[in-house]
Amino acid sequence: MSQGINVVGVYVDDQDQALDFYVNKLGFRVHTDVRNGAYRWLTVQHPEQPLFQLGLFTPGPPMHDEATAQALRALVAKGAMPALVLAVADCRATYKQLQARGVEFTQEPVDRYGSVDAGFRDPAGNGWKMIQVAGSST
Repeated sequence: MSQGINVVGVYVDDQDQALDFYVNKLGFRVHTDVRNGAYRWLTVQHPEQPLFQLGLFTPGPPMHDEATAQALRALVAKGAMPALVLAVADCRATYKQLQARGVEFTQEPVDRYGSVDAGFRDPAGNGWKMIQVAGSST
């Protein structure tokens, strides 16, 4: 049996909007989309990482009471959650592709620490760093 992390979640305020962003703008694909009453377990995958899932979860029951859910939504909207990292072969080319799909960037590609990186946020406010893989084209 192999062990390891296979799902990491982010909080989103609107799962349908998040699903549209991650699938239609970033190019992820749906892995799991199931409901149990009002609760929805929604995960997506990057097409080149079939063993890893990104959960798009709404704060609230059964995990959180309403006060906690409101606090989490406010923190996400402010961009206060830890940044996620998307590794790409060519940061500048991917920046242009994603920008053409409607991704709003918070930072244009910048040469930094021997690589190139850019920043964007998802519709809920989760921050992303897009970093060019070392040794890739510039």
